[in-house]
Order: sequence, then C-alpha cells, then structure tokens
Amino acid sequence: METWDAIASRRNVRKFAGRPIAAGDLDRILEAGRRSPSAQNWQPWDFIMVTDREHLAGLAGTGPGAGHVAGSAATIALIGPVPASDQQRVRIAYDFGQATISMMIAAADLGVGSGHAGVRDQDLARQVLGFPDDKYCPYMIAFGYPADRPLAPLKHPDRRPFDEVVHREHW
Repeated sequence: METWDAIASRRNVRKFAGRPIAAGDLDRILEAGRRSPSAQNWQPWDFIMVTDREHLAGLAGTGPGAGHVAGSAATIALIGPVPASDQQRVRIAYDFGQATISMMIAAADLGVGSGHAGVRDQDLARQVLGFPDDKYCPYMIAFGYPADRPLAPLKHPDRRPFDEVVHREHW
C-alpha cells in the first residue's frame, strides 16, 4: 500500500475477525513504534506485545474504552516511566502519540485494523503485564483484521471540512 493509502484507510477498528496476525507483521508494527520520533530522542517507551487470549481478556478490564482488546488478535501495551512532573507527563503523551500513530499506519499498510485505548486501572495492567513499579501503562493499541470490511481509503471520512481546519499564515 502507498503511504497515503495507508493514512486514508486507517480507521478505528474495535471488532476483529478471528484470524491471527503473522509474527513478521507484528514485528514490523513494533518496529514502526520503535522508530518513531521522540522529543530530544528520549524514547521513553517499552512495548509489550500480547496475543494470549487470557491476557487480552484481562487487559480489556483496565479501562472503560478497552473492551475491544479482548477480541483483538494482538494488543501492544505502551509502557513508560512514571512521570516525575506534569511537563514529563506531557512529553510522554506526545511521544507515545507519535509511536501510536506510527504503529497504526504500519498496521493499515498491512491491512490490519487498530483501535487505541487508555488504561485507568494500573494495578490490573501491572498484574497482567508484569511491568515494574517505576513504570506505568497509559495506553494500549489493539490490532486485528476488521470483522466488518477490509481497510480501504475512506472517500468521505467523518472529519471537519479541510477549509474549516486549515488556516494559512494567520487565523
């Protein structure tokens, strides 16, 4: 798929077909996250790839918007240092946002759908994933082949009009 087609095809997928994702494709998605830009090349992330059904079911209980994780073929948990300040929390969120969209676009390029989720229950996430106490898991990304229709460029995305969003030179 061309880069633009992957961007135009990417949509949030929360219902997945039951088929697994090839290990090489999962590694490619993880590599996209690893290569993502990061403020001052900090790279505050670690990624935990989860494919075990029991673990996916456990992760689905970590937040009100995480139910779709249970049906995914794989979910990547983004793990970072517990923020020492509000400024560090903002930097982590920005860097993790870049890693998230890199992995989602790489997945779309492979025909794999994705849907992100926030993590509220850190104790449950730590119990399922086993990350150390000085780390936390703010986000997860569920991956799988869409159950309803394959990914294809969206002709009319549900977005504000271009001319309403884009300003040139000034407001």
